[in-house]
Amino acid sequence: MDQSNMVRYLLPIVMLRTPRLSDASMVPLYRQLYDFIRSEIETGTLCDGERLPATRELAVQIGLNRTTVSAAYGLLEAEGLIKGHVGRGSFVNYEPSSVRPQAPAGGMISFASSRPSDVEFPMSDLSATLREVSASAEMASILQLGAPGGFAPLRRYLLEHAREEGSARADDDILITSGCQQALDLLQRVLAASGETVVVEDPVYHGLKNVFARGGTRLLGVSVGRDGADLDALSRILKAERPQLAVLTPNFQNPTGATMPEESRHRVAEAAYASGTLLVENDIYGDLRYEGEPLPTIKQSGGIGQVALMRSFSKLAFPGLRVGWVIAPRPLIARLAEAKQWCDLHTDQLSQAVLLRFAESGRLAEHRSRMRASGAVRLRTVLAACARHLPQGTEWTRPEGGMSLWVRLPEPLDAAELLPRAERANVSYLPGRHFAVTRPDPCALRLSFGALTPEQIEEGIARLGRVCREELQRVSSAPGYETAPAVV
Repeated sequence: MDQSNMVRYLLPIVMLRTPRLSDASMVPLYRQLYDFIRSEIETGTLCDGERLPATRELAVQIGLNRTTVSAAYGLLEAEGLIKGHVGRGSFVNYEPSSVRPQAPAGGMISFASSRPSDVEFPMSDLSATLREVSASAEMASILQLGAPGGFAPLRRYLLEHAREEGSARADDDILITSGCQQALDLLQRVLAASGETVVVEDPVYHGLKNVFARGGTRLLGVSVGRDGADLDALSRILKAERPQLAVLTPNFQNPTGATMPEESRHRVAEAAYASGTLLVENDIYGDLRYEGEPLPTIKQSGGIGQVALMRSFSKLAFPGLRVGWVIAPRPLIARLAEAKQWCDLHTDQLSQAVLLRFAESGRLAEHRSRMRASGAVRLRTVLAACARHLPQGTEWTRPEGGMSLWVRLPEPLDAAELLPRAERANVSYLPGRHFAVTRPDPCALRLSFGALTPEQIEEGIARLGRVCREELQRVSSAPGYETAPAVV
């Protein structure tokens, strides 16, 4: 060991400040930790040559899995910000004047977030809508405190539309919420706050899974296939367990993009009714159908039993305004409204009034048509790009709408382990483990394409394909690697 390395080895391990990390963030924990340490280095809090804690020690210190810390260190080392020495540890390797390796041209392309493209927000239409609302005689009352149930004119508009469609019955009422996430939270608080059993799809949107898991709910997962939730498994669980709630997304399920056929919707409603289970129908993607004919909601097609239908403006227009709603039997809506009053009094009335005017003026319908047209282009692009660029053996779903598809990489690729390498190539996604309830699939990942241009989709999947092929080549050339024998 030379003298400089001996000096480094004898350096005391620096104590990191505790980073503020959030499990609820769409940014993976290892990426949050990477961002924190990188900032500490670039601002001079951590100096060149200082010795970082070992991955195991730091994991214990900040309450993370060691694999998460290792992934963050790996990304820092790939960028030349730290340097690892086998048996001696990791050291800061940074001089402000030094030239860092350049990332691939074109910037980060992220498939991680399921949201609409802000480039397609109709800003001139929104400006006109804002002027009309602010000039209305109701503006002063809109800015006052409102009712927990929501802005009355918007409630009437949405409920009338649902009744015309057949998705609301005479004994139903409506509650305006701060997005569908709050509707889920209220359902958990009111109906599943004491360890009750709740059935969800598996894989499922992590925000849905987490809101029920937080309350100590007993979650049972039902596997999702091409036609949505496995109906035979769901029927068996409903009959045997008689759960308090079953939460399903029949249109373009997040994360798989699967859609439940009409006949299956009838069967689900009947099975839930027979078990006395409240069926929560999450229909936030229903407006985003690009191919095929629209299907009736479960609430519309079921005809029997209790169904709570959740919808939102967030996937179609202006998600930052946070306006969703739930339509359900009147006694349940009364309980949810009482719980909402204790949480936030009511959803922002100005946002409600703006979205109501946006809908009544016909601008929402025009925007919906444009979103469907551009969504169809995005969907065709992402499916074609997967076929062109992803390695042989990759499988993916083929949705007819929505914002996401589910990809399963060929074994032995692990989507979570591959992510740091993908991000070094300036492409990002969410590994399948974020969506798993009881059956994690290490090969799976979600690609959300709604916020990207067709050009970004094509380039992003090309980058991902290169990373996958390079990793497959690396693994196959590793000493001792053997392909598994055929099973016959």
